[in-house]
Amino acid sequence: MHVGIREEAKRTVASIPGWRCIHHKWTAVLQMSGFHFPLKPQLPFHFNFCQPSRFNAVDSFCYSLWDDDDMAAQATALQLCPFSIAPLVITRVLDAELNSELRRAGISWPSVVNIGAIFSFNSTIGKVAKFALEAAVQDVNSDPTVLGGTKLKLRTQDTNFSGFGAIMEALQFMEGDTVAIIGPQSSVMAHVVSHIANELQVPLISYAATDPTLFSLQYPFFLMTTHSDLYQMAAIADLVDYYGWREVIAIYVDDDYGRNGIAALGDELTKKRCKISYKAPMYPESSRDDITDVLVKVALTESRILVVHTYTEWGLEVLDVAQYLGMTGSGYVWIATNWLSTVVDTDAPLPSNAMNNIQGVLTLRMYTPASELKSNFVSRWSNLTSAGTMNRHVGLSAYGLYAYDTVWVLAHAINAFFNQGGSISFSNDSRLTKLRGGSLHLDAMSIFDGGNLLLQSILQVNMTGVTGPIKFNSDHSLIRPAYEVINVIGTGVRRIGYWSNYSGLSVVPPATLYTKPPNRTSTNQRLYDAIWPGQAAQTPRGWVFPNNGRQLIIGVPDRVSYREFISRVKGTDMFKGYCIDVFTAALSLLPYAVPYKLVPFGDGIHNPSCTDLVRLITTGVYDAAIGDIAIVTNRTRMVDFTQPYIESGLVVVAPIKTSNSNAWAFLKPFSKNMWIVTGTFFLLVGAVVWILEHRINDEFRGPPRRQFVTILWFSFSTLFFAHRENTVSTLGRVVLIIWLFVVLIINSSYTASLTSILTVQQLSSPVKGIESLQTSNDPIGYQQGSFAVNYLSEELNIHKSRLVPLNSAEDYAKALRDGPKKGGVAAVVDERAYIELFLSTRCEFTIVGQEFTKSGWGFAFPRDSPLAVDMSTAILKLSETGDLQRIHDKWLKGSACRSQDAKLAVDRLQLRSFWGLYAICGLACLVALFIYAILMVRQFSKHYIEESDSSVQNSRSGRLQTFLSFVDEKEEDVKSRSKRRQMEMASTRSTYEDESMSSSKRRHIELSSNKSTITSDQV
Repeated sequence: MHVGIREEAKRTVASIPGWRCIHHKWTAVLQMSGFHFPLKPQLPFHFNFCQPSRFNAVDSFCYSLWDDDDMAAQATALQLCPFSIAPLVITRVLDAELNSELRRAGISWPSVVNIGAIFSFNSTIGKVAKFALEAAVQDVNSDPTVLGGTKLKLRTQDTNFSGFGAIMEALQFMEGDTVAIIGPQSSVMAHVVSHIANELQVPLISYAATDPTLFSLQYPFFLMTTHSDLYQMAAIADLVDYYGWREVIAIYVDDDYGRNGIAALGDELTKKRCKISYKAPMYPESSRDDITDVLVKVALTESRILVVHTYTEWGLEVLDVAQYLGMTGSGYVWIATNWLSTVVDTDAPLPSNAMNNIQGVLTLRMYTPASELKSNFVSRWSNLTSAGTMNRHVGLSAYGLYAYDTVWVLAHAINAFFNQGGSISFSNDSRLTKLRGGSLHLDAMSIFDGGNLLLQSILQVNMTGVTGPIKFNSDHSLIRPAYEVINVIGTGVRRIGYWSNYSGLSVVPPATLYTKPPNRTSTNQRLYDAIWPGQAAQTPRGWVFPNNGRQLIIGVPDRVSYREFISRVKGTDMFKGYCIDVFTAALSLLPYAVPYKLVPFGDGIHNPSCTDLVRLITTGVYDAAIGDIAIVTNRTRMVDFTQPYIESGLVVVAPIKTSNSNAWAFLKPFSKNMWIVTGTFFLLVGAVVWILEHRINDEFRGPPRRQFVTILWFSFSTLFFAHRENTVSTLGRVVLIIWLFVVLIINSSYTASLTSILTVQQLSSPVKGIESLQTSNDPIGYQQGSFAVNYLSEELNIHKSRLVPLNSAEDYAKALRDGPKKGGVAAVVDERAYIELFLSTRCEFTIVGQEFTKSGWGFAFPRDSPLAVDMSTAILKLSETGDLQRIHDKWLKGSACRSQDAKLAVDRLQLRSFWGLYAICGLACLVALFIYAILMVRQFSKHYIEESDSSVQNSRSGRLQTFLSFVDEKEEDVKSRSKRRQMEMASTRSTYEDESMSSSKRRHIELSSNKSTITSDQV
């Protein structure tokens, strides 16, 4: 090389901003190899490897000039493309000097490294991969910063869709000096070839084999430069859960690729409480008739969520047959794995009939973030494919991008392999040498000595390619798996969201979400609206009743008691009752018809066990069960229940007796001592206040009799805060305030206690609840066939010998009336719904204690049955509209007697509770009236007898009228009139006495005069 050109190249490289070349790195490599000498010539800057550059048309022209041995042409190339050619000049100069030093040290880089590629050239994936692989090798070899002067030589082998061909081509690669193999394209062949790669220690790198069972533990030399189907199936499971579906049908190719992918789907669906209800495998070489037979069976199932996991070559044929069978219309949901997006991207535009077949289908496409590298490669794609396709368009699929990056990953790994002192050498396998002379020439194959080092170099690659960041996990798969969710609409496709294992479903690109904390909550999962098959905008329900003409076989318990809930019409297979009406009302709200047949369960003599009925659903005898079926734990493990349509927990019912009220109940709030002390303090406080007030308060003065009455009145009037005497002294007021506070407390306590005594439940029973039954040894009744027997014996540890089965309400009543002493039971434990119906006509029994379990009745369906969800919704609608309560009132509303009515009758306050008070009050009234009558008679006799006319006195009616007038007259008027009469009588008496004295005096004078006359006459 001309010295002037070399020096000019040095100056040009030195002027490139941020460019570093390889000097420092090569020195480090030599030192790691044990050689310590400076690399000559020394340059004023250090060299290191950079990211591979991308070249335009001018760069390509310059490189073609540089490859010419003419010095003038090389100078022209350097002048035209200084920043592209100068690094190449320096690299080749240093390569030459370095190789010279390495050769002297016994170390050399090969000029060519052989790599192989196995795929089907004419397959949908293969025809894209062929162009991508060739373009990648060309770009690697044209980039001076990768492998230096070493070239990659790609040897491709066409398997032509043959598994055996793939094995043979792989064996041929093993005969040559091939350090790594790209492929195989098929997951099935990857399983076989991986065993060969393990033995010969040749890394096997596949951009298309996505079988989730190709793990690193079993196949340590197998690596995926694409995403495993494990993540694709997780994305589909999230889609199923997002739309609320619970069952799917899997249509898949029956080989390792299909089976293992669907197995992964089943595992992922299980995590979401979903499942694969039907598997429809197809032979890899299925004909149209074979596909038709499979899809006809699929059409007879109830699920309408169809997941298609096939190869790109015949996936469209499946959908074409489905279109022919009418399985791509409204109500169906088709979810295709990424084979469909690959076909659409590669072969677009598809024929119109093919596009019609896939309308509304959801599919996945491996997500590759937007970048400049990707844009540049996409823009080059048409030029890359135009020459080799004879004007037939080949679109760029995600597999083409991953194939392109696979070559770059391998190039970087080989570069690191050489940097770490690796060398390409092969050694014979003693086991294969023994086979020398065979027609297969297995002895020609040898072990790659640097296989492990190259494998580790591949796993440590950390680069950015056209597919985004490339780095391997511990399981030899790429980091950050993500997919686009695609909806086929019209003549193209529409992206409705993304899926990533980082944040689940989202309408935001995963590359943006990686910068935020992960959030996989259900509220954060979102997709844009999709258009479904049949141009439906509403999300399909996802299932229908099987299109095979078969009715649902529904088991119904044939009860012999409490027939209001459910009963069989004699002589027919018809049923009636509360449970039947709820079931038929809920069915009428469903947006589709449900063909069913009710089948009795039980012998008609004893109540059947609902647990046994539910168990028959799991065995397939019944498709569902309706009736008085309690939702309890052991049953929920077997089936799914609807929303409860009636609440019903276990309660205890026992006989009761009514306790009569006491006529002197008003004395019960206080004890005898309390009454005595309270009365004493009433008198004491009255006396104390009188002592403190009588000297200074006129209201507490007067005659002794009046003062005594004042003390009594004041004391007891404070009970009602009705005292009218005012206290004047300070001490009196202090005593009164304290006493009033005491009276307030006493009065409130008395009122509360009396209220409790008079209004407390007067229904008494020796059984107080389930706790008292546990501690006693009395027999306990239960309804035959009920789950109560298991609960009492297993949960409450009550010995089964104490449990007595009862078959009807009449048996309940008789056993409770007889009691334990007469062979009956102390109490009956049953569900509240039965007990309320039992008590509606039997007032001598009642529920004691609290309801000690909480449950309800529901209809039973097989696990994950979509009908259970729809029926639950219908039951909720019945409850919201009031129809459920109307059905309840129709069958269960009692009219004769209820336990609550009995309690209400007892809780009402009867006259016998208060007749003592009324007697005391009445007696006081009578005594007061009697005393008053005596006083009135005395007053009447005293004041009116002497004034009455003799004619009036002699008349009874007159005397009565006069007495009544006297009683009605005001006492003051009577007293004033009596006083006036007494004064008049006194005045009259005085006048009379005066007149009598004057008359007597006159008579005396006359007598004296007469005596004097007589004497004078005698004289």
